[in-house]
Amino acid sequence: MKILISKGESETLEFKSSFNQETIVSLSAFTNTKGGVVILGVSDKKEISGVVINEETLQNWTNEIKTKTYPSILPDAEIFEIDNKVIVSLSVKEYPIKPVSVKGKYYKRKGNSNHQLSIQEISDLHLKTFNSSWDNYFTNSYDINNLSLEKINAFTDKLNKIRENNIVDDPLTVLHKFELIKVEKISNACFLLFSKDDVFQATIHAGRFSDSISIKDNKTIRCDLFGQIDEVLSFIKKHINKEYIITGNPQREERWQYPLQALREIVINMIVHRNYQDAGESIIKIYNDKIEFFNPGRLPDDISIEQLISGDYISQARNKKVASIFKDTGIIEQYGSGIRRIREIFIAYQLLPPQFENFQHGFKVTVFSKLEKVVEKVAEKVVEKVVEELSLNQQKIIDCIKSNHFISAKETAAIIGISLRKAQENFKKLKDKKIIKRIGPDKGGYWEVLK
Repeated sequence: MKILISKGESETLEFKSSFNQETIVSLSAFTNTKGGVVILGVSDKKEISGVVINEETLQNWTNEIKTKTYPSILPDAEIFEIDNKVIVSLSVKEYPIKPVSVKGKYYKRKGNSNHQLSIQEISDLHLKTFNSSWDNYFTNSYDINNLSLEKINAFTDKLNKIRENNIVDDPLTVLHKFELIKVEKISNACFLLFSKDDVFQATIHAGRFSDSISIKDNKTIRCDLFGQIDEVLSFIKKHINKEYIITGNPQREERWQYPLQALREIVINMIVHRNYQDAGESIIKIYNDKIEFFNPGRLPDDISIEQLISGDYISQARNKKVASIFKDTGIIEQYGSGIRRIREIFIAYQLLPPQFENFQHGFKVTVFSKLEKVVEKVAEKVVEKVVEELSLNQQKIIDCIKSNHFISAKETAAIIGISLRKAQENFKKLKDKKIIKRIGPDKGGYWEVLK
């Protein structure tokens, strides 16, 4: 027990000097996360003060916890004696049906503190309990009269192109078989995919900017989810550059400013992972040398940006039914491989890998069309001298790191067109000059630019 206390508070451990309402809050937060232990008689500074108990104390605490939580929590209680002082541990496991509330409020554990859940987080946690998602639920807001039979037939045609056995059923039977409608009720996914009218909750705003505030062209897209892919890509292609490369072949080779295959993957990810319950809208901003894609809905709490980039995570589609339909029609090739493919395509295109970040109430992806200039006007002459002494490849490496702190030497080599050995040599020289620094291990760490 002393060893456990010495480790300090964490995602699964909390100290309390005495039993109180916050003890119950912590236990409920643990049940909504990964389980955990509350140790009574220890301060948050790891000082052991002990608690005074009698024969009925533990039973009274357990009853209070049981009556103030729903579904009721029944913790395992153990008594320990350390340095002639009594401490009590109350432990709970992750609850199978979530969320558990304390007097009508819901909490989860984040780091070493408790976080009160928003309405959206309560809804998401409940849906995850049943391995479901919002788009799977049947709605009273719309019915089959809001659907386009023409769009459903187009969906069937897409399926028949990749299936061995053709579907010959009528449109409504097709929807029944794919569990998109039930007893005249349609699912949220069904409406998003086949609405015959504008889908306002799926609005995407796309704009072409000459600078951060001056917009040259814009488009508001409110069609069904299938149509959004082509609508968005058409607008992007309208506003990015295309060059023709003369080769020995009879036909010229086209090269777009960005790899279109990767942009398509980003748009599909936006549609599949968007939080359609959020009042915000998806926004795409096209600049001269970059494109920003913003989508309502942050990464799940248990997936970090580092894990996303490294691929060390289990894919969780926010909209399971939409993802399933996209996979059935061949739009999604393989679950959980989109981010890796996007990065690989950009690197093969000799561009920087995209930047991924949680941003406000959503998630943002930024793609760059060329390496940014490293040499900038700076006030300090010392810094100017250091920059002047760098080789062109070293300047490019710094630029790569500034755009993506998790970039590897192998990825950098592919982007700037040098061998892996040369890239590694330049990384070492930059480290020796104390211009860059490695934070953390080779796998899972990141680079920091010091000057």
